Amino acid sequence: MNRQGRPTAIGNTAHSGSRNSTFTGNRALELEEPLLFEIDNPGACGVDLDEPEGFTSHLGALERKGRIGLPSLSEPEVVRHYVRLSSKNYSIDAGLYPLGSCTMKHNPRLNEKMARLPGFSDVHPLQPQQTVQGAIELMSELAHWLRELTGMPGVALSPKAGAHGELCGMMAIRAALIARGEDAQRTRVLVPESAHGTNPATAALLGYKVDAIPATDEGRVDLEAFKSKLGPDVAAIMLTNPNTCGLFERDIVSIAKAVHEAGAYFYCDGANFNAIVGRVRPGDLGIDAMHINLHKTFSTPHGGGGPGAGPVVFSEALAPFAPLPYVVSDKKGFRLVETNEEAKADGTTPFGRMTAFHGQMGMFVRALAYMMSHGADGLRQVAEDAVLNANYVLASLKDDMSASFEGPCMHEALFDDRFLKGTGVETLDFAKAMIDEGYHPMTMYFPLVVHGALLIEPTETESKQSIDLFIATLKDLARAAKSNDKERFTGAPFMAPRRRLDETAAARKPVLRWTPSAPAEAAE
Repeated sequence: MNRQGRPTAIGNTAHSGSRNSTFTGNRALELEEPLLFEIDNPGACGVDLDEPEGFTSHLGALERKGRIGLPSLSEPEVVRHYVRLSSKNYSIDAGLYPLGSCTMKHNPRLNEKMARLPGFSDVHPLQPQQTVQGAIELMSELAHWLRELTGMPGVALSPKAGAHGELCGMMAIRAALIARGEDAQRTRVLVPESAHGTNPATAALLGYKVDAIPATDEGRVDLEAFKSKLGPDVAAIMLTNPNTCGLFERDIVSIAKAVHEAGAYFYCDGANFNAIVGRVRPGDLGIDAMHINLHKTFSTPHGGGGPGAGPVVFSEALAPFAPLPYVVSDKKGFRLVETNEEAKADGTTPFGRMTAFHGQMGMFVRALAYMMSHGADGLRQVAEDAVLNANYVLASLKDDMSASFEGPCMHEALFDDRFLKGTGVETLDFAKAMIDEGYHPMTMYFPLVVHGALLIEPTETESKQSIDLFIATLKDLARAAKSNDKERFTGAPFMAPRRRLDETAAARKPVLRWTPSAPAEAAE
């Protein structure tokens, strides 16, 4: 109900019209929440403001004559609104988050505490460098350990996320080709079908022609098909390892050797570095550039918990072309090389600058705290436990669901929709039914190399008890689908704050502006 006592148009609530419906639309502690515009309380304000002193307006005819059209609310109303909305979001703090190729791991609270220390939380990017020596030293230390973990001598900290890091790596490759006088000649980028989805988009954004490499029946790069596509016009290969099928590319050393013999560069998508951190150094495999998602491997928050960070590491061949700024340490202390003139004196030729400032200090602090609290043995165990958990899921579910490939996996287990054949239940239906069970669905319909994909990544931070309940839930759902309990799936979710939405219509006809409803008298 709105403030005029009329029902509010807040969507199709679960169990609408059933004996479980309520007058308010609330279901115990699951509270309905209208838009801020619908709870507008004209005259209300969260702060007390003094009347302004007299002044002369210079706006002329542009001066506003009426209300600005934004809702007026008291502080309790605003707080309650956002708290209620937050309770409708699934999060890693609420439960297991099985999104494949996303590494939704726990964010240790120690990291959060460190990021809030004075000197880190309140640092300003325009402060004189001599006043922020501690912050720059932390950046230098983080860069050092990224180099150690990857076996690659160069690093750029400024990229903001994975796709931004990909762009950074490929721009360094282009700069190297320009320096060799081969940029106009090398116009193709090879991208395996099992690569991360942003790889071909990044290559295309830079003007390269994307040439797909097929996968074998084992879910890995077809080595012979790859070699047949090599030529003097190839600039690079963009390969994800472990790939998005959750499999390690066994031929990666041979691929790197062939790429380099053809005069091209090897870009590796580091989205799945969590599966090999502490165990495999990408530089030892022949990789020239790789971005690292700090949120995936080193536990900094995802998305709205960001902002993000996607540092890029470089081989000796590409390190001179890394972007500005970068950290150096000399007799004068720690400093950031900010200009091409400084870089030239330092013996480098950066391709430019990726972003206005130096990166995300809060993410740097969290990532370094994670590394230091784990140590070398702990980081190695991270990878081992992540792989163990994924293989436990794979082995436990393969009799009830259809595993896409034979043999063990790395950090994530990939299933397809063959187990649903003849049931009338689709992959999307299965995922929606998981919501009723209290789980965020796994990654669906990706990777594209398998039909109806269901990609599960439990990460290392889930306990056996947590994973056992998740496995038991999926077994129950799979068996229900095979037992013709179709209604459990095609109508799901039944118990969420909203029933299933028409996602196609929402994408094609989004409602971007709130329109007040007509007065009750007019409606009558």
